[in-house]
Amino acid sequence: MKRKSILLLLLCICAAIAQAKVYNVEDYGAKADGKTIDSPAINRAIREASANGGGTVYLPAGNYACYSIRLASHIHLYLEQGAQITAAFPTATEGYDEAEPNEHNRYQDFGHSHWKNSLIWGIGLEDITISGPGRIHGEGLTREGSQRPGVGNKAISLKNCKNVLLKDLQMLMCGHFALLATGVDNLTILNVTVDTNRDGFDIDCCKNVRISQCTVNTPWDDAIVLKASYALGYFKDTENVTISDCFVSGYDRGTVMDCTWQRDEPQAPDHGFVTGRIKLGTESSGGFKNIAITNCIFERCRGLALETVDGGRLEDVVVSNITMRDIVNAPIFLRLGARMRSPEGTPVGTMKRIRISNVNVYNADSRYSSIISGIPGARIEDVSLSNIHIYYQGGYTEEDGKRIPPEEEKTYPEPWMFGTIPAKGFFIRHAKGITLSDVHFHYDKPDGRPLFVTDDASPVYRNITVDGEPQQAL
Repeated sequence: MKRKSILLLLLCICAAIAQAKVYNVEDYGAKADGKTIDSPAINRAIREASANGGGTVYLPAGNYACYSIRLASHIHLYLEQGAQITAAFPTATEGYDEAEPNEHNRYQDFGHSHWKNSLIWGIGLEDITISGPGRIHGEGLTREGSQRPGVGNKAISLKNCKNVLLKDLQMLMCGHFALLATGVDNLTILNVTVDTNRDGFDIDCCKNVRISQCTVNTPWDDAIVLKASYALGYFKDTENVTISDCFVSGYDRGTVMDCTWQRDEPQAPDHGFVTGRIKLGTESSGGFKNIAITNCIFERCRGLALETVDGGRLEDVVVSNITMRDIVNAPIFLRLGARMRSPEGTPVGTMKRIRISNVNVYNADSRYSSIISGIPGARIEDVSLSNIHIYYQGGYTEEDGKRIPPEEEKTYPEPWMFGTIPAKGFFIRHAKGITLSDVHFHYDKPDGRPLFVTDDASPVYRNITVDGEPQQAL
């Protein structure tokens, strides 16, 4: 009887293996010559796999010139070593799927409001995997938001999907977004390398997200950014997110993937020096809650930014074990604002219960110091910073310390909206329950501004040093 049970089990396993069919795109007409448009062949393979209940759509080594690839549920799109999906340039007669209508697109940028105008897209799907070790090259995608028929501006775009895995891919020059995930629940991004010409990962209105062991180089925009827009036509928080063991940077486009690490491009398109950071916001109609960011490296880029300016509640965020080098603006930037790009009547949001610890910052631009700033009538609350070391460049004057920064309640949130900050350490305004413990400042050049400047705030300071000297009278 026992032998019969074992035999039956083996037969079941063999049957399951037999049913896990692989659909080789070459069998559906893909040429992989870099010239023939192969997306129709790939889409045929996806449709047949879907009709049979799912399976692996396999791309052997080769260069697959493509327009829109339309995903389906229960599909694993696998790019073999040496396989590359290349976004083709649109022509007068061929191009990407058109952006679908969205009556809510006035509340966020065009690129966040549409999904079909992408190289790879899926809407309302479940159980999707896209994995490597091959490459996606967005050569023919535009980095602009565009309504022109046939033009694509995203590499991978997903809306209202669940149970999604992106793994072991390389993604190069991916247009507006390498990944736009909107309303996606149970999303894992593991060991993905992105080197692109605008945003890396935009995680918008998503729940239960794991981003780990990724390298994201985005000198012209944000590397890993959580958002909570109104693109779905209703408020939805981005929540239960971990970002761990990632490297983000602002080196010249393409030079992290080819390991030359070049620094010749000084500016992002907004003229605010290179970007390349981890950020929460700007789109923030919905909120952010239960977010953990740990064991990450920032290099040659902007600093950590936590922002809610459209009415969302940003709460319960933990940031720990972060190292930053060559930071081009505020190493730490917390902003509660009132841009209010949300349906009329939406109240101003909140920011509270933020914990930032074990952070080392080397060679930070001193103009903007670090900033914690709410607005009149809306304070940032309950923030603690501990075991922080910031090595600033210094070089500002006592006269700079007399400035009173404008409120800029409705302005797009970036540190430069305040001008030169009057503090050389932290500027804290419209905030309560702020504690700084074991925070240590170092300056390459003398800086004549006061260490802290506060307005409508009474922070608690414990064990603060400047160039190793304890600061007693704060």
